[in-house]
Amino acid sequence: MNTSTKNLVKAALFLACAVLLPTVFHTFRLGGQIFLPMHIPILIAAFMIPWEYAAITGFLAPLLSFLITGMPPMPSGIVMMLELTVYGAAASLLFNKYKSNLYIALILSMLSGRLVSITGNWILTALVMGKAFNFIAFMNSLFIVALPGIIIQLILVPIIVKLVKKSEKAPHNVKEAV
Repeated sequence: MNTSTKNLVKAALFLACAVLLPTVFHTFRLGGQIFLPMHIPILIAAFMIPWEYAAITGFLAPLLSFLITGMPPMPSGIVMMLELTVYGAAASLLFNKYKSNLYIALILSMLSGRLVSITGNWILTALVMGKAFNFIAFMNSLFIVALPGIIIQLILVPIIVKLVKKSEKAPHNVKEAV
């Protein structure tokens, strides 16, 4: 299987996980704004596939999820599309292209995605809808309410990435199909 096909298959797998994982969380009444389940597969994808694939996966995940489940609600889902695009692109570029440390790439991508979220929500709220943008409340939502999800990302993403990378390097007994 050629590299672009492998990357496309991996991107599709991460996209499916990004749509399914929030559904599982919502089934058990675990809030998406608290645990950020859609973010996890996108961040993992960023360390596994080239930045273009990771960015597109991040962009499509909220859109596809909205079309299937109605979540995330629009128009805030549009901002989430941009946020997850930045997560995918930033983490992948920092880690894969610029050979940054996994933790640094993860933290910088999480911060850059949140900066896009702040900017996008300010534009949406203040400029498009003409409403007051409560910066303090929004920052509280992004960093305090979402703290469990942030902690989960900081713990799980590096563990999963390291395990998968280690598995990819291990010799396999099964030969690839031609």
